[in-house]
Amino acid sequence: MTFFYQTQSWNSQPQATQETINLWKHVAEKKNWRIVQLPNGFYQTEHQDQKDKDTWHDVTRRETLEGAEQAIDSSVAHYAKKLEFINGPKVVKTFK
Repeated sequence: MTFFYQTQSWNSQPQATQETINLWKHVAEKKNWRIVQLPNGFYQTEHQDQKDKDTWHDVTRRETLEGAEQAIDSSVAHYAKKLEFINGPKVVKTFK
């Protein structure tokens, strides 16, 4: 079996397309997420499709409801951080 693996590296800020940025903005809002319970008792986190509001995309599965909500909170924080650095790194300290 052959796997295709691709990496990208940049010398400056991430080179994200507008479509990618729009997805990050969408999943960075908790209101676009939900948790469903599966027949096996696990909880699945899903985010709503940007265009078709009746379509949901599964993301993770957790054993507990609390674990699923924590996964959503972590995802929201992750994408919010990606959006924060879209325009490049932020200066945290300068020296004179």
